[in-house]
Amino acid sequence: MKQSKLIILLTLVFLVAAVFVFDLDRYLNLEYFNSQKHALFAYYEANPGKTITWYLVLYILAAGLSIPGAGSGLTLAGGAIFGLWLGTLLVSFASTIGATIAFLMSRTLLRDWVQQRFGQYLEPINKGIERDGAFYLFSIRLIPAFPYFMVNLLMGLTPMKTAVYFFVSQIGMLAGTMVYVNAGVQLASIDSVSSVASPALIGSFVLLAMFPFLVKKLMAVVNRRRVLQAYTRPETFDANLIVVGAGSAGLVASLIAATVKAKPILIEAEKMGGDCLNTGCVPSKALLRSAALSKSIRNADAFGIQAGSEVTTDFGAVMRRVHSVIKTIEPHDSVERYEGLGVQCVQGRARLVSPWEVEVENQQGDTRRYSAANIVLSSGARPFVPPIPGLEEVDYLTSDTVWALERQPQSLCVMGAGPIGCEMAQAFARLGTEVSLVDMAPRVLPREDEDAANCVYESLQADNVRVLLNSKAVRAGQDQSGKYLIVEALGEEQRLDFEQLLVAVGRRANTDGLGLEELGIQLRRDGTVQVDDYLQTTLPTVYACGDVAGPYQFTHTASHQAWFATVNALFGQFKRFKVDYRVIPWATFTEPQLARVGLNELEAQEQGVAHEVTRYELSGLDRAIAEGVNSGFVKVLTPPGRDRILGATIVGPHAGDLIAEYVLAMKHGLGLRKLLGTIHIYPTFNEANKFAASEWQKKHKPQALLHWVEKLHAWRRGHREDK
Repeated sequence: MKQSKLIILLTLVFLVAAVFVFDLDRYLNLEYFNSQKHALFAYYEANPGKTITWYLVLYILAAGLSIPGAGSGLTLAGGAIFGLWLGTLLVSFASTIGATIAFLMSRTLLRDWVQQRFGQYLEPINKGIERDGAFYLFSIRLIPAFPYFMVNLLMGLTPMKTAVYFFVSQIGMLAGTMVYVNAGVQLASIDSVSSVASPALIGSFVLLAMFPFLVKKLMAVVNRRRVLQAYTRPETFDANLIVVGAGSAGLVASLIAATVKAKPILIEAEKMGGDCLNTGCVPSKALLRSAALSKSIRNADAFGIQAGSEVTTDFGAVMRRVHSVIKTIEPHDSVERYEGLGVQCVQGRARLVSPWEVEVENQQGDTRRYSAANIVLSSGARPFVPPIPGLEEVDYLTSDTVWALERQPQSLCVMGAGPIGCEMAQAFARLGTEVSLVDMAPRVLPREDEDAANCVYESLQADNVRVLLNSKAVRAGQDQSGKYLIVEALGEEQRLDFEQLLVAVGRRANTDGLGLEELGIQLRRDGTVQVDDYLQTTLPTVYACGDVAGPYQFTHTASHQAWFATVNALFGQFKRFKVDYRVIPWATFTEPQLARVGLNELEAQEQGVAHEVTRYELSGLDRAIAEGVNSGFVKVLTPPGRDRILGATIVGPHAGDLIAEYVLAMKHGLGLRKLLGTIHIYPTFNEANKFAASEWQKKHKPQALLHWVEKLHAWRRGHREDK
């Protein structure tokens, strides 16, 4: 460390230590001022110049040394002693000078070290400060998101210029300074109990309380105008809302807009219904049903039924049924239905060209612009294909393209042991395909608890799926023997031969070609659109929901988000609603199904949440026994000693349906005692939820009370204990 830095550091340490060792900070709070105010008033009248000088020195030192809490006390005292105008002038300059001193000390002592150590992570912040630092600082000064002394220290680590920091701080803190100084003026007038209830004092503190909210509203307006000032707003709009993407989120968003009598325009480049209807939830569940039936027929003799000849699969017929299911549901999401509900449907590829305008290119290459006061992005996601050498050579499938198969592959390799990979691996295996399932993770469904994931793993193995875990796909290719994938496990390579390869390693948000970068709409590292708690993007007129926004890529979450995005877009100037992610359920539709809501054990341990686990095995449930189910469970997490539900995991038949009771309970604050007191039909799988609650109750029965109840019953039977 250079000698000058060492001297500054030692001086700073000495001064701060002196403040706390000699308890000097007691002179900087409001309590000390109140006890000495008459003496201070007298000294000021006799020595106005000295009082102002000492006050400035004291304030600058307190701010420069970043003594927490000193600023508010000194500001109130300044108003009381010097009055509104002189007090505001003194506090404004003293606080800014002190803040700048703290800023410079932080810069001198720490900036070089911090930038060298964490420069690669701070680069986006540095660029943001260079571009919009003055505005960010002004916003923080008006709306203190965290204490002023923290602002001084942290800003010193950035490339912000000292002069900019000084003048922006001076202007940004002025309004707040006046409010606090005015409060000090009113406090000085308290000399009796009746003074406490004076309109001036009450009004001053009402203003003090309301100031952050008023400034927040003001800054929202200022920020909106700042972002939009580079664009020309249309004088009239074609619609109230433009929705880009007609998947689950887009359909719900446009339907809500039409329901509240707004005029929505819904733009879709491909098929109405999006992934869920055409390539996701609907076709996969139809395929799983055929696969489950095939498995049931093969196991019919266990139920006393002789199925006869060996089960064979007509794969073409299976796929035709899958597509017929899609066709049956299609009218629910059709253009005809939505136009009948008041939604203008437009076919084509959308690109945002301004905060209010979307350009649409149809199949013939013609373009047309549509305008609306707000835009909702709901463009969904697509399968992510990792950059594995040779992958393009093997004509791989994804969850989007697998439905085009007309002939059953003799062998299938599935990359990815998440929900999609496990579902597809099991379905094809049950239909007679030889399946290998490959994943880098140490177990299937790595986001789930190990015991739950193991149930699915054992079921996959029972269906003759070859599961290769801790295995990294290295390269793919094709030779005289056919298509292959090379995987590496424990440092050794292994060749997997296959007829078809299905890539199911995740999904990526659809943002390409939408013009987001040109408009400054920011994306997260995972490719999703960056949104705030109200689903508003960094461009105030544009909102996003569904897979393109994250963080969950579920159809039901997309629909849930669509309500918040639409209502905030249409009515946000009056009332905004934060999107609620507290109770998000999901399920993997393998056999057994795996469903959960809230925390599981894995997440509770990672987050350090104190919990206890209650578990009920389905093997003891009458309905499960009747149906030949001998595995699966219901597991509930609660705080120690309490019945509040933190999360639930269910593995077994109909788990995706059974979890709904826990979703309802968590949403409305119902504990396990309430579930235990609810009548469930016998014999149903739903009784498992009640029996899980019963297991919790058994563990928490009042032992001391039961001891005395036992004595009471003995006494009633006429048994008297000798005293």
